[in-house]
Amino acid sequence: MTSVGFMVCVALERYLVVAWPLWYRFRRTIKTSVVVCVVVWIFPLVFFFSFIFWVQPEFILTVAAIFLLLALPLFIFFLGGTLKALSASTVPSNEKRRIVGVLVLVLLIYTLLFMPNIIWLLSVESRKNFIFDLLSYIFLRLSPLADLFLYVFMRKGVIDKLLASVCCCRMDSNDISRSSGNDDNIHTVSSV
Repeated sequence: MTSVGFMVCVALERYLVVAWPLWYRFRRTIKTSVVVCVVVWIFPLVFFFSFIFWVQPEFILTVAAIFLLLALPLFIFFLGGTLKALSASTVPSNEKRRIVGVLVLVLLIYTLLFMPNIIWLLSVESRKNFIFDLLSYIFLRLSPLADLFLYVFMRKGVIDKLLASVCCCRMDSNDISRSSGNDDNIHTVSSV
């Protein structure tokens, strides 16, 4: 739940940077980032301890699955809103690719690693299938590795050269050398 919460924070931050840049620039503070991080960490603990003592396990699994499933429409909304805002913005093309790439990667990580677990939580029949149970557990355990990959992807430098080498993401060499020397000016809530 915490990992999905931070992925929603990353997607929301990217959306706000592009769609509402002035509002985000004046509202972004370290205090806000710390509060968001604490809430993202505390909410799953409160959820777990409040339900474990008073509610049936089936109900806990269903509520957890619904909570995790609520992130999907948010990811789609943030990706669509960002694409719409980027089409009308004057952001350099390499930054556009980076922003969209991060949002697509967040959606891909969520879909590949968390959706099998959500299906497992919602379906009683899937819990009886040993192979599906094992695969959803393995995919869920790969989440920290995917978070590391997401963090590396968000940084400038090597990833710019990787994106430039992909045939659909052409950049001239001046864009690569110019962008690899600068630090990423788009900070994420999860990097606090």
